[in-house]
Amino acid sequence: MPSSASPWTGRALVLAGILLSALNLRTAVTSLTPLLDLLGTRFGFGPAVVGLFGMLPTAAFAVFGVATPRIAHRIGLEQAALLSMALAAAGLASRAFAGGALALAAGCVVALAGMGMGNVVLPPLVKRYFPQRVGTVSTLYLTLLQVGTIAPALLAVPLADAAGWRVSMGVWTLPAVAAGLVWLGVLWRERHGDPVLAPLHDRAVQAGDAAPELARPDLHLRPWRSPLAWGMALMFGMTSLITYSMFTWLPKLMTEAGASPAFGGTMVALFAALGLGSALTMPAVAVRMRNPFPLVLACALAYALAFPGLLLAPMAAPVLWVVLLGIGPSTFPLSLTLINLRTRTPAGSAKLSGFMQGVGYTLSCAGPILFGVLHDRSGGWGLPFAFLALCALVMVAGSWQACRERMLEDDAG
Repeated sequence: MPSSASPWTGRALVLAGILLSALNLRTAVTSLTPLLDLLGTRFGFGPAVVGLFGMLPTAAFAVFGVATPRIAHRIGLEQAALLSMALAAAGLASRAFAGGALALAAGCVVALAGMGMGNVVLPPLVKRYFPQRVGTVSTLYLTLLQVGTIAPALLAVPLADAAGWRVSMGVWTLPAVAAGLVWLGVLWRERHGDPVLAPLHDRAVQAGDAAPELARPDLHLRPWRSPLAWGMALMFGMTSLITYSMFTWLPKLMTEAGASPAFGGTMVALFAALGLGSALTMPAVAVRMRNPFPLVLACALAYALAFPGLLLAPMAAPVLWVVLLGIGPSTFPLSLTLINLRTRTPAGSAKLSGFMQGVGYTLSCAGPILFGVLHDRSGGWGLPFAFLALCALVMVAGSWQACRERMLEDDAG
């Protein structure tokens, strides 16, 4: 393909696959949490199981953050994207037919496994197909990820009231099926000699390697020896811990303060909606800054204002506190954008993506459970928010390393 060709030429189907996949990466989470009180009553589980459901996303994302690079190395990035959407669709569908807490949890695990795979393969897919438009495509897919986070939270309770909780959760199977069909189309075009897509895989075919980006010996990259990678893992992990703790417990915090379950779901949707603004702006701002650490400090300041507000006067100005709370996780799109800004090659991008998300989600697993345990033991929300404040400080410390201007490949040994 001539070097002067547009980076978009012939790649609309791939772009559609990336964007539709991004839309499905959080639907299993926010379609469930507003319904946990209802499901707890129906299936007979209490706060401990609620905390377990809150932990499942980060646990699944951690496991598949580590496993996905090896899987995709064997079968290819596009096949891994297809597999991720197939698992997401299967898990989402099975949840809708669950007859108890165990079956509900099993469906969640399958769906979240697929979404965890999608988390890891999307950044290297962007790097592979759109190396000249990393900021633009990152903005697009992070925006769709946020839409897929907001919509289920906003619609969960109204849909359950109108058509039942099974429909409320099962309807999100449809976008996952649509994304899988698009990846089938991409694979069909590649295997039939598409003149734009096929050359990208000539090296893979010659080497007998489906995804050269994920070749383990490539560049001798060892992220676990890199201060940059560990900084990004801490930044990403603490952001995820705070975010999933709030996804899980914000509805209960609001209802304990006197709000209705529908209002709690609306506040989760508002919390997620703030991520849409950061997804639209953060990648574009980050690519123009040599060191985006000041953005991290602004996010930490938002947490410093939101946590005391939610603790001391949650219903005095709930929208204000949740808006501030929603600004804090702007470090999430920042960290995903930095994957490609702090690497020189798709190989580096893939390895940093897997390491950052695998370690980061592992660190964040205990967040929702520990937040709930601290609430139960103390009888209030003071200790849980003190825990989140400590995590925010760790996030700032990790971000200091993550935002410094250097590349992962510089740490290769």
